[in-house]
Amino acid sequence: MDASEAVKRFNEYLKSHQHKLTKQRALITEIFFDPDKRSEHPTVEELYLRVKERDRNVGHATIYRTLKLLIEAGLAVPNRIGEGLTRYEPEIPGEHHDHMICDRCGLIVEFEDEEIERLQEEIAKKLGFSLLDHSMNLVGSPQEPCQRPDCLNQGS
Repeated sequence: MDASEAVKRFNEYLKSHQHKLTKQRALITEIFFDPDKRSEHPTVEELYLRVKERDRNVGHATIYRTLKLLIEAGLAVPNRIGEGLTRYEPEIPGEHHDHMICDRCGLIVEFEDEEIERLQEEIAKKLGFSLLDHSMNLVGSPQEPCQRPDCLNQGS
């Protein structure tokens, strides 16, 4: 789903719940669904800084409220990834992935693996459950030196 489709869906949700799509809410949604930044899983502060580059009048409270509404609309997912901060990622219907997280710099690598998905279904069935949803975050140290300048695993 691209940013314009996300804004459209968000607007439909807001209308059905007697809310308005303000200029600031639309901007936050566009930036949150930016395809070049989608895999970055921003914190509220990181999203705030991105939005602030385009509109200096948007405050933290507006970011928090908009993310809450995006979650309620089924368009965003909060996740405690890595260093314990809540990070957010767009919820794209029909798409699923898991996360590998660098324990040094917090780099998040999204991946898909059919065998893992099959095993999760199998385990749920064995335990008497029907799997409705899941998320998996794996944390590890890179085997190769990280290329990110802020990573503690450079050259080690």
